[in-house]
Amino acid sequence: MNDEHKFKDFLYWGATAFCVIAASISFGYILLRFEQVKAFAATLFTILMPVVYGAVLAYLLAPVYNWCVGLTDKVLGAVVVHEKQRLGIGRFIGTIVSLVVLFIVVAGLISMLLPQLLDSIQSVIDTLPENVNNLILWGRKVLDDNPDIMDQVVFYMDELIEWAKSLGKNVLAPNIDKIISGVSNSMFNLVIWLKNTLIGVIVMIYLLNMKDELSTIAKKCVYGILPVEWANAFIKEVRFTHKVFGGFILGKLLDSLIIGIICFFSMKLMKLPYVLLISVIIGVTNIIPFFGPFIGAVPSALLILLVDPLQCIYFLVFILLLQQFDGNILGPKILGESTGVSSFWVLFSILLFGGLFGFVGMIIGVPTFAVIYRLISDGVRTALRKKALPEETFWYEGPCYVDEETLKIRRNGEEVQTVRQEMDIEGSLAIERKKAAEESGPGPRKSGSDVPEEKERTSKKAPAKKRQTEPGEEKGMDGQRGTR
Repeated sequence: MNDEHKFKDFLYWGATAFCVIAASISFGYILLRFEQVKAFAATLFTILMPVVYGAVLAYLLAPVYNWCVGLTDKVLGAVVVHEKQRLGIGRFIGTIVSLVVLFIVVAGLISMLLPQLLDSIQSVIDTLPENVNNLILWGRKVLDDNPDIMDQVVFYMDELIEWAKSLGKNVLAPNIDKIISGVSNSMFNLVIWLKNTLIGVIVMIYLLNMKDELSTIAKKCVYGILPVEWANAFIKEVRFTHKVFGGFILGKLLDSLIIGIICFFSMKLMKLPYVLLISVIIGVTNIIPFFGPFIGAVPSALLILLVDPLQCIYFLVFILLLQQFDGNILGPKILGESTGVSSFWVLFSILLFGGLFGFVGMIIGVPTFAVIYRLISDGVRTALRKKALPEETFWYEGPCYVDEETLKIRRNGEEVQTVRQEMDIEGSLAIERKKAAEESGPGPRKSGSDVPEEKERTSKKAPAKKRQTEPGEEKGMDGQRGTR
């Protein structure tokens, strides 16, 4: 038995050493061949793009699907006895409703946006010379009293016109074949995107109906591969990730929809141009935290500027007020504390993930960083717990340090941790006295023997027992005791 035990130990350490060496070689290879590995990952991601589309659509439509399945189960609970039959009917209805919702959203956006977009582009092209001329006349009218500034503006406008002419002559004309090739590649990419989207819808249907089975299989694999403690921690973090991503993305979509509707009706009341187009731009870009309002306001303001500069100023003031309303009232009401990160880390995560992954990174950057922040916080708390140090942040405020012998936090030679614990105990005792006084109700005050005494400075104290109802007494409607 002893030899067999040693053999198992040797085998375990040998497998561990092999895994460490293999991981080190793989990491070194990735660093040396980073560009090839990156190209391979991009190719693999392109191949699996329909699966990515389907997973995103399934995640967004999962609440609708789950609601339909649950409602069907309640309605058919007394009619269909077998649970599997009810589940099958519920899944079928949930799939149909999810497809209908997807179709209504896509068709509604296309029917609203495409005609408005074409009309807006045609209107911009038709009125561009007149609007530019009106803009120049307005600028000259404003700068009549400043001839020096007027001359500088005219000079730069002439320079801009000359630069545009040279651009068309020296850049666009010689590269016309490349431009045509780029347009054809864009059309080809559009066809590929449509193909991936159609396959993604099919993948979405499969994922919606298989998500419970896939979740069960994944949980089984986690418990089979990892130790139980690690598996529980991993599943806990996955649930937290789902909570953060689901709450943030779905809440942000609802918030952006409301902002777009408010923008539409407000622009209608102010009689601003391009109402529907600008409202959609504002609503879509509002999905991006922090920078979204500015990204959507710039092109919208330029469109209005070509029509009427004064209306452009009104629009910018309105957008500023709208985003203040969204950031301080509407957004916190819908999103709440779904991420749990401060404004600085929101800005940091958007800059980081936006630079790495572009527009998609700006959308998922905040919840992704919230999950990473949670993992780091849990790791720090676990390490502090192993060292028998306090986990709360306020212990480490100011010029403090940890005594190496007693492992107590000290500040200016005093044990801050002990002092703070005594303050917490005194506060808890005061709360207990207040509760005891409230429970006694109106009437003569309790004697000193009924009040919890301060015997020792302990972290917790057993709560005072409530007085039993004696014979001849009963509780009234207001919760006080009265004599029968």
